[in-house]
Amino acid sequence: MDFNDKQTQTCSVCGGDSQGQGQGERRSHHDDKTIKELVTRMNRIEGQIRGIKGMIERQVYCDDILNQISSAQSALDGASRLLLERHMKSCVKERLQGNDDQVVDEVLKTIFRMMR
Repeated sequence: MDFNDKQTQTCSVCGGDSQGQGQGERRSHHDDKTIKELVTRMNRIEGQIRGIKGMIERQVYCDDILNQISSAQSALDGASRLLLERHMKSCVKERLQGNDDQVVDEVLKTIFRMMR
């Protein structure tokens, strides 16, 4: 390979290359249990959001609505933590084993965004 040739390593699990590009798009590779757990959480959160919207329409007391919003935010945070954990144990681990150190910057950026 010539010095100027661009070499990329493709993740054998998710199909992404070292520049963060997949074959068309990057995809997760979580097991069915993880996907089911995340979908269940999202369905529950979706129901909470619809409930909050209904509370607003019914002009429920503001403090009660704010408590429900806080609960929905906590549920989203929990889903984010679960997904981050599974991402670190699969995609990130695989890319690091493939000597793709760029994944560290990608994960740090994501974590910093989550901390805002």
